[in-house]
Amino acid sequence: MPHIFIEHSANLSARIDLGDLTHTVHQAALATGVFPEGGIRTRRVPREGYLIADGHSDNAFVHLVLRIGSGRDLDTRQRAANAVFEALCDFLEPDMASHPLGVSLEIQEIVPETSHKKSNLHDYVKRRQEADHE
Repeated sequence: MPHIFIEHSANLSARIDLGDLTHTVHQAALATGVFPEGGIRTRRVPREGYLIADGHSDNAFVHLVLRIGSGRDLDTRQRAANAVFEALCDFLEPDMASHPLGVSLEIQEIVPETSHKKSNLHDYVKRRQEADHE
């Protein structure tokens, strides 16, 4: 974990490099040291239908949701949220300097009793890292 959802207004595709945005957020989550590399999944969710503030077509938004496994203390969750949000805001600063943009982030804890997982990603990541160091 986490599962990271980058929800954004579709009009951003003409203003920023969405691939770079995804990479920036993914790397920032990894750099926190809170989440294992094999568990991070980052995806963009463009929104075609939205109404922001006064409805002007230049208005845009980016909202991050980090869905994480439960059990981390508040300080750890806040530290991770702050680091990812700072990287997100730094990336978006050039756009925000010249366009209307709302940016937000929230962490949601996944309840283990109703969450099911199956993955071999951790094994593959470890093997690739070992192969890179040979």
